[in-house]
Amino acid sequence: MTSKQEQSPAATAVPDTVQNYVGGEWRSVESDDGQPLVNPATGETLADVPYSTAETVDEAVQTANDAFEDWRATSPVDRVQYLFDLKQELEDRQEDIAQALTREHGKTLAEGRGEIRRGIENVEVAAGIPNMLREGSGNVEGIGTNMDEHAVRQPLGVFTAITPFNFPAMIPLWFLPYAVATGNTFILKPSEKVPLSSQLIFEAIDAVDFPDGVVNLVNGSADTVNALLEHDDIAGVSFVGSTPVAQHIYETAAEHGKRVQAQGGAKNYAVVSEDAEIEESVPNIIGSVYGNAGQRCLANDVVVGIGDAYDDLREEVLDDIDDLTVGNGLDEDTDVGPLITGESADRVVEMIEDAIDEGADLVVDGRDFEHPDYPEGNFLGPTLLENVTTDMDITQTEIFGPVMALTKADDLDEAIEMVNSTEYGNASSLYTENGAEARKYRYNVDAGNIGINVGVCAPMGFFHFGGRKGSFFGDLHAQGEDAVNFYTDKTIEIQRWYSN
Repeated sequence: MTSKQEQSPAATAVPDTVQNYVGGEWRSVESDDGQPLVNPATGETLADVPYSTAETVDEAVQTANDAFEDWRATSPVDRVQYLFDLKQELEDRQEDIAQALTREHGKTLAEGRGEIRRGIENVEVAAGIPNMLREGSGNVEGIGTNMDEHAVRQPLGVFTAITPFNFPAMIPLWFLPYAVATGNTFILKPSEKVPLSSQLIFEAIDAVDFPDGVVNLVNGSADTVNALLEHDDIAGVSFVGSTPVAQHIYETAAEHGKRVQAQGGAKNYAVVSEDAEIEESVPNIIGSVYGNAGQRCLANDVVVGIGDAYDDLREEVLDDIDDLTVGNGLDEDTDVGPLITGESADRVVEMIEDAIDEGADLVVDGRDFEHPDYPEGNFLGPTLLENVTTDMDITQTEIFGPVMALTKADDLDEAIEMVNSTEYGNASSLYTENGAEARKYRYNVDAGNIGINVGVCAPMGFFHFGGRKGSFFGDLHAQGEDAVNFYTDKTIEIQRWYSN
């Protein structure tokens, strides 16, 4: 297969101004509107981010639409060869991408490296699409005299994904590989807060030399998103972000006749049973709550200790919080990086103060943390609130910050009621060594992702990413078999041959 690999070095410099990638080439964004991209740890301006206009979006969609018929006619076996090449390009560039996403997002370098790995995993899974398409079809012989019936999965056209700031390298790869492997063309619209990771991922895509127009990148803001949602030639939309925006995406795209999968917000609980191994469980809980500075939809930021487990849990949590280091994610000893913006940090502080006003006890206060080397950073120290109740906003609203709300339940039934008290249904975890408790929890908790002794229950790429209630709008999720079903439709063919 022809490739640009010899022309494109693995190490790629970050551009001063973010560009679009349309029709197999980099294009400057002609716009008077935009924003600076700022490193949240240092306050350094990294790049300018111009916003694409509706006219720019239309050009990208038309380019992708023009490429669809030839790409659809390409054998699935040939299509996935590009994914094998893309996997290698991403492997070669993973340190560059990890460095870029740490600079633009603030997460630790270790977290960035792990994120890239999970993204590459989805490329690997999507490379098996010929077999996944076969398994998703069916044949029945002899449904009538000389008649057979079978189903064939077919691509639908141009798909787009609108992705969030908290996992700027991984989440685009939840969608892109499956869309193109199934024969569709694709447009990515990354968060304007974190576009550098996508720039470097598309450097890898450019090196692979996909046919022009198959894979495209459009940067922009809310107006750019709405132009995609309302465009007649977009067949489907994928989204990850907050619940209010997810609902807007779902309603607007569906109103315009599109397929939609919209992952929303979360309010996740971790429950610690009296049968749990406390010393082994707490580091896992700490990682779930404070990792990524709490900015992930799988963070179990409400922690419930059952009965006698509570006191030991509390003591271990306090010891582990005391060992956390807050700082620049590029510093190897950092455990907790900054929040994405100053406005985000202010919002978290306001939620902490509201919880105190509602009666919660502030045990560890991270509100006034200042880093001596990074005075412009959007830092908050790890915070712990105790004696919270389910009628408080802190236990019902997604906080997206390094804050744990700690509370107690008398038994597992009460804990399950707490878990199910929110409008969300994204994830929840139980720490126990009791199999019957684990089964009861999984059976009764209304969440799409359940962890047993696992604090961040992120499914592997060959399983779909769950979500219920206010955490998901649609019926087919990202990744795995759901992705194949979302990006294709079944055509039923009934055949009769009169000569036998």
